[in-house]
Amino acid sequence: MAISKILYIGDCGAGYAGKHLKQALDYITVPEKTGGGRFVGSLNCQQEKVYEQMRQTKEQFQKTDQRQGYHLIISFVEGEVDAETAFEVIGKFAKEYLGKDYEALYAVHDNTDHIHGHIIFNSVSFRDGKKYRYKKGDWAKEIQPITNRLCEEYGLSTIEISEDRARKSENYKEWNDFRDGKFVWADMIKRDIDAAILQSATYESFLSVLSDMGYGIKNAYRTEGKYLAIKPMGMSRFRRCKSLGENYTEERIRERIEQESLSSYGKIKAVQETKIVRCRVKRYKRAKMSGIQKRYFARLYKTGLLKKRPYSKAWQYRDDIRKMQKLQEDYLFLARHDASTVGDIRQAAAQMADLKKETSREKSRIFKERARMKPLFDITAQLEELQECENCFIRGEALFEKEHEKYAELSARLAKEGYTAGQLAEFKEHYRSEIARIREKEKAVAKEERIAVRILAEITAGERAGKPEPEMRQEKQQEKKRGQKEKSR
Repeated sequence: MAISKILYIGDCGAGYAGKHLKQALDYITVPEKTGGGRFVGSLNCQQEKVYEQMRQTKEQFQKTDQRQGYHLIISFVEGEVDAETAFEVIGKFAKEYLGKDYEALYAVHDNTDHIHGHIIFNSVSFRDGKKYRYKKGDWAKEIQPITNRLCEEYGLSTIEISEDRARKSENYKEWNDFRDGKFVWADMIKRDIDAAILQSATYESFLSVLSDMGYGIKNAYRTEGKYLAIKPMGMSRFRRCKSLGENYTEERIRERIEQESLSSYGKIKAVQETKIVRCRVKRYKRAKMSGIQKRYFARLYKTGLLKKRPYSKAWQYRDDIRKMQKLQEDYLFLARHDASTVGDIRQAAAQMADLKKETSREKSRIFKERARMKPLFDITAQLEELQECENCFIRGEALFEKEHEKYAELSARLAKEGYTAGQLAEFKEHYRSEIARIREKEKAVAKEERIAVRILAEITAGERAGKPEPEMRQEKQQEKKRGQKEKSR
């Protein structure tokens, strides 16, 4: 697959604002990286004078400060494309995306295993002087769709934008949740909201109960913000209640406050219970305070000297939970691969690296097969769009004669290829399930490889901390000799 990303190039102050832009242009055109300069091209400017022309455009429209340009990178799967094909794809992308508005320089780097292309374009349009604006979501709406379509033209694999973005943001979300400890918070927050609803007669009292529990509250009313968000003590960010589920939106919470109460909750629980278990708990009475003690206690609380204890202290154990999860992952990895020595772990890591390459090749093969079938899938999609018009024509409505002719033409093309619409639907579903399967496999292999690398890094760090320098140097020399012997064999 080919995946794109976009970066911006900032200025360097009034003295030499375009320094970073000039450096970026020089970097992507280095002969050693671009096949001796063969894989370098330009759009709407002269290749040899690209920086000067970009600077003149900025001066002409008096926009020489702030962002100087943008840097697009398009990376291809290892071994899927050669430099010449990649150069054609990059050139077509630049022409289609930037059109006749921006000066651009593009190049393909073939000095690494993963061939990739660079496009650097001016932040100011030479045609009307407007600055380029990247809006949130442009990657999914414009940039990657163009990349996918061009890859399909050349029989290269593509990525499903929605799934890929979900997977990527899911990885980020997992990391972000891990950092903030949301794996600790979610269930606890829901239980606390449920408890606050049961104890409240109005929405205002619900907010008061949450506040007494130690929660921070934001956007309690629509005049303050769109979504109700709360934050328990120890959590670094507010969390929108609607993200906890349909039962936790502000509208639903208001409904539940009217419908639920402690008495109704008790009745519901009594009906649901099939077996009643009685247990006796010995309760101790609180020590009573005298009048002067109560007044002194209240004064301490009002002045802030006596702080109210937070409702929950789960946040204090967040780091311990993270460590426990890592240790569990490491233990399960060692058990799965029956690894008892450092050599076993290295062997498992090498196996994961090989399996990762094998999975990548398998995924590339599936994408290529699907790309070959895409013209037929497109015909099927057009037939589905024209089906209603064809039905109307069959019923005698001559207004849809042109659509009928198109439908007949597409049907003939499909029959000539030897497929039916039903067969193609089955093929499409097959490729969808295969791609989902291979992505899950790719994700699992990548995780195994990360765990192996982490364990080896921890072992290496521990060895370095516990060994003197001469002993470490001697061990490295021995490893080097062993490697040379294996190569000679």
